Order: sequence, then structure tokens, then C-alpha cells
Amino acid sequence: MGAMRILLSGGGSGGHVFPAFAVADALRDLLEERGDSVEFRFAGTADGVESELAVEADFAYSTIAARALRGRNLLSKLLSVGATATGVLDAFALMRRYRPNVIFLTGGYVSAPVGVAAWLARTPIVLLQPDIEPGWTLRALAPLASNICVTHQRSTERYREDKAVVTGYPLRRGFEDLDKPLARAHFQLNGGPALLVTGAVRGAQRINDCIADHLDRWLLQTQLIHISGPDDFERLSKLREALPARLQSRYRLYSYMSEEMPLAMAACDLAVSRAGASVMGEYPAAGLPAVLAPIGEAGGHQRYNASLLADAGGAVVLDNDKITSQLFDLTTDLLSDSERLRAMREAMLGLRRIDAARRIAEVIVAVAK
Repeated sequence: MGAMRILLSGGGSGGHVFPAFAVADALRDLLEERGDSVEFRFAGTADGVESELAVEADFAYSTIAARALRGRNLLSKLLSVGATATGVLDAFALMRRYRPNVIFLTGGYVSAPVGVAAWLARTPIVLLQPDIEPGWTLRALAPLASNICVTHQRSTERYREDKAVVTGYPLRRGFEDLDKPLARAHFQLNGGPALLVTGAVRGAQRINDCIADHLDRWLLQTQLIHISGPDDFERLSKLREALPARLQSRYRLYSYMSEEMPLAMAACDLAVSRAGASVMGEYPAAGLPAVLAPIGEAGGHQRYNASLLADAGGAVVLDNDKITSQLFDLTTDLLSDSERLRAMREAMLGLRRIDAARRIAEVIVAVAK
């Protein structure tokens, strides 16, 4: 049949985009082993984070109209439905041109029109549910899918046994053979404690504010790798420049990080972040304990993710409204308690699963027409 054609779609956050990239890499490897080849195209919105990341990763990209179902008023909902209907037409036209053998959807509202169009075109659909609890898009698309790949057994309860496949969270390249001393050398960290603070692709305003308000106090306690997101990068850069040289050397500030992220996780003793889906795969892969502050938007899905890691003993959950008052003390207490950090690290490693992308690739190939 020539090269297998696979359409990828998902967006709104890196937690919906990076898994698609990881699975694409695994699909290339799997099909190459079988003497076959594969072509990919990514479908997403014009202004979502997926448009930047997919182009940066060198995927052919098609724009689909889509809009989040937000707001309580009727006009907002009608606009959302209208955009989704337009997106179905966009996606159906793409199906006719590209003729994919299978569709792989990772969630986010752009998946809705792509999934409906795939069903109309009678093209097999494989879903990945990155979060423990599915968003409304994945819940709506589940009856149309051949299989739903989930990150944990907790997520299988709402699906038929013949549809749900527990695969784990697909990891991007770089997590296979992490070495902590080499990772610390890469970031020029000394032997003292090191903290990773990240707000994912877009940043986390409240966490950034907590760091910025007392930056010198943080740096007296720990070395800091801080991925701020683009909106706060300039403000934090100016604060860094105003620090004494000895504290500047303890602060590594980044607007965004991609390929180095596995190394950053391996280099640090503790992370502070939100609780998007990626934390369930990447923190265990790196054996990185975490303080998780789940954001309450999007149905509160992050709280379920955080609870999974906390229940296992690898993370501590902090309410969003307590970040300002409690984050510093909680974090410094943990960094000074080596025995507790060791136990949290072991708990994270107990959840480690590095074969998820390969398992999902096998499901996709099995259902491709």
C-alpha cells in the first residue's frame, strides 16, 4: 500500500501535543522494522500551541477551525458549535485529500471536528486519553473510536473492555538513559539542592509570581531551573540581572524548553509545576519528586492527575490558592529532608513506564485500514 498515512490531531496544551510526537517517533521505528514507511500530517487550530510545536517539529500542518465550548451564555456556546461545524468541513476536506489510513487523536477541542470527520469518512480512530479523567471531547469521541489508549488502569472504568488499552503515557525522546551527574553537569549545577519550576509551554502565572516576589530568598535555599513561559520571561530576566553575581549563577531561566527537558528533570531534586497529563509519564521516567499545584480549569482534570502521583507517594499536592502563602516553606522543607525525597523518588520510579509510545504505535498499526 506504499507509505502508511497517519493524521495526528490534538492541542490546547503541550500535554496533548508532545504525546502525538512521541507516538509518531515510535511509529517510524516500528514500521521501519517491518520494512514499511509512514507519512504524517498534523491537524490543529491556527493559533493554538500545537501550531507552533508541530511546525517546529517539522510536521506537515493543516489548519482546522475549532473553538472551546466555554462560557455559560447561549451566544458563546453557539459560536463554539458553529466553529466546530466549520471544522468538521475543514477536516472532511482534508480526509478527502490526504486519505489517511488511521487517525490518532490526543484530545483538546480541535480533536472534536477531526474525529467527527474521520467517522464520516469511515477512517479508523485511535484515541489517547492523557489525563486520568477525559475531557468532554474525548468522552464524546469514545463511541466512534476503535481503541482508547489510557495512561493508567484508573481510566478504564468508563470504557468497554474491548476498547480500552492501558499503555502508559508516551514519552518524548530523551528519557531512556538519564544520568543525574551528567545532567547536573549540563546545567552547571553544584552539589547542593536543585529545584525545577515549570509552567509547561505557556507558563504558570501564580507560580511565577511566587518565585519573582522573593527570588533572592529562593536562591539562598536552592539552585533553580525555571521555565517561565514567554509572558513572564522578560520580567524575570530583569530580576535576575539585578541579583548579586553569586545568586545569578544559581538561577537558570528559560522562556521555553523542549529537547533539554528530560535533562532538566534528571538534574533536579524536586519539581514545582501544574499537573498536566505529562507529569504522570515524565516525572516517573525521571524519578523526580514533585509539588503539584493543579489548576482548576478544564473540569479540574489536573487534580485527578495530581492525586494519582500523590497517592503513590511521589508528589505533594498544593491548592492553587495556597501557592503564595505555602509554596516556599513546603518546597524548602522537602529539599532539606533527604530521606523523604528519596522515598518520593522511589515512588515515582515505581510508576515508570517507558514502552507506552511503542504500545500505542502497535495499536494504531493494528487498526489501520
